[in-house]
Amino acid sequence: MANRWNIPAELEIVVRLRDTICVYCGSEFASHRTNRKKSASWEHIINDASIITEDNIALCCCGCNASKGQKRLSEWLQSDYCIKNGINYTKVAPIIRKSLDQGL
Repeated sequence: MANRWNIPAELEIVVRLRDTICVYCGSEFASHRTNRKKSASWEHIINDASIITEDNIALCCCGCNASKGQKRLSEWLQSDYCIKNGINYTKVAPIIRKSLDQGL
């Protein structure tokens, strides 16, 4: 059975165990009620909702997800948001570095 984002339950478990903090900024996730911007959000690393794989699904904070939007990962990392928040290749999670290394 899949969640409301069409992510299968088995994959959701894997991703939740792997991504315990934002894959981009490294912030701990907060409750949606206490800090919407820092609550966990599902992310398609490659902006294609049909790619539902362990390499393309991640958890990030709502702030990073909203900033990234539909931008390519490599382009987004050069944005003012990333520069201001110190988000770069060395800070992001290994799953994100893997995508960057593949030129995505």
